[in-house]
Amino acid sequence: MRKNRFGKIFIAALSALTVLTAAGCGKGYDRLLDPKSPVSITVWHYYNGVQQTQFDELVEEFNNTVGAEKGIFVEAYSQNSVGELAQNVIDAVNQEPGADAMPNIFGTYAETAYQVDQMGMLVDLSKYLSKDEMAEYVEDYLQEGSLGQEGALKIFPTAKSTEIMMINLTDWEKFAEECGVSFEDLSTWEGLVRVSEKYYEYTDGLTPDVENDGKAFFGRDSVANYMVVGAKQLGNEFARLNADGSPEPAVDKETVRRLWENYYVPYVKGYFTAQSRFRSDDAKIGAILAMVCSNTGAMYFPTEVTIGDALPYPIENAVLPVPSFEGSEPYIVQQGAGMSVLKSDEKTEYACAVFLKWITDTERNIRFSVDSGYLPVKKDANDLQTITDTVGEDNLSGTVRNVFSVAIEEVNGSHLYTSPAFDRSAEMRDYIGNTMELTAAGAYEEAWRRIRENGEDRETVLAEYTDEAAFDAWYKDFEQGFFEIVGE
Repeated sequence: MRKNRFGKIFIAALSALTVLTAAGCGKGYDRLLDPKSPVSITVWHYYNGVQQTQFDELVEEFNNTVGAEKGIFVEAYSQNSVGELAQNVIDAVNQEPGADAMPNIFGTYAETAYQVDQMGMLVDLSKYLSKDEMAEYVEDYLQEGSLGQEGALKIFPTAKSTEIMMINLTDWEKFAEECGVSFEDLSTWEGLVRVSEKYYEYTDGLTPDVENDGKAFFGRDSVANYMVVGAKQLGNEFARLNADGSPEPAVDKETVRRLWENYYVPYVKGYFTAQSRFRSDDAKIGAILAMVCSNTGAMYFPTEVTIGDALPYPIENAVLPVPSFEGSEPYIVQQGAGMSVLKSDEKTEYACAVFLKWITDTERNIRFSVDSGYLPVKKDANDLQTITDTVGEDNLSGTVRNVFSVAIEEVNGSHLYTSPAFDRSAEMRDYIGNTMELTAAGAYEEAWRRIRENGEDRETVLAEYTDEAAFDAWYKDFEQGFFEIVGE
């Protein structure tokens, strides 16, 4: 009898241990939740307009269903913009005077998440997901969320985006027929430059009595993306992370030369431009025919063009993949904030994980993505037919369908890339993009003032701003500023 009694005690102890072990793997954490004693979690995000409306509806649905069942109540607050959100989170974590109490979940890009993680404040959410659950998400999204820590999940992927190319198809067709160009010519950056030069000459020729009045063909919203992804396509990065997470500069002069030749040079020559805040605004006034933007920004591409005082005319559009460099690997940018969880207690942290997994359920995430313009984050959701079946043909037609079709093809058929996060990585990205864009714009203004106002020879002036000596001088300044940020 004693032996049997001790056997029962052993079995009971083993069962208790098994429950605790299971808790560490995922479902066992449910024991922490109690609908009679609900836990409240606060979410800070940067959504506005339609995106905020859609997210608020998700929160309400969660609270009325799974949240009520398990004992979780979510409150969501918009912080207006990505910049304000990041600053408010840092202030809250640092307990700055006047700062609000820390949220439990906050929307974030890798740079901000890295800073908070360095303070020891981010939860590794991987312990709340099984291996099978982790495997449902696009691997590159999880990799970014690891912040360089193998197997960790510090940024939960919720909605992502990449870039696509938008074309004013109506005006393109006239030009293409006249000059013998095709969409295939736009598949590489070098080809795009050649097409842009032909377009300048074509439009200059439309007014033979006026010299040097050709139009730019192309513009892009994020020059920083062009720089960091372009460098990766060419086999390099501007910075790599050491084992301790510190950045190691990896800037390569020949790589930067290729980037300079295919943005700075055509910009100075008048083939590219950036006249308004967004390139969609430039397309609307006929300043460009083609642009690269995020798939969310593509929804703002115009349906009509107004040039000067003339009446607006309707246009159709086409959606193409973003060009790559000739002979390069097909890399595209991975962008869009995820959500991180700040450390608190185990019950609250697990409740946050439950909510994040719920909002990224395949069907739910597809509906939010289509309504807000983002891309879903799970592998099975990145399928055009699945998306169509989920939202219906009527909600995925025209430009929306074409944008999703191209963007999903890029995600599934290319390498996704985002520059690594470190202490000054956001500053590095801003510097790389702004230096290329602003110096190109400044050189354009100076060169064309000499051509148009002083009557100097166009070819002679442009050669002065785009020859080997011009690049060497530009690169010297670029390199100096770069190393001041990243270090030697």
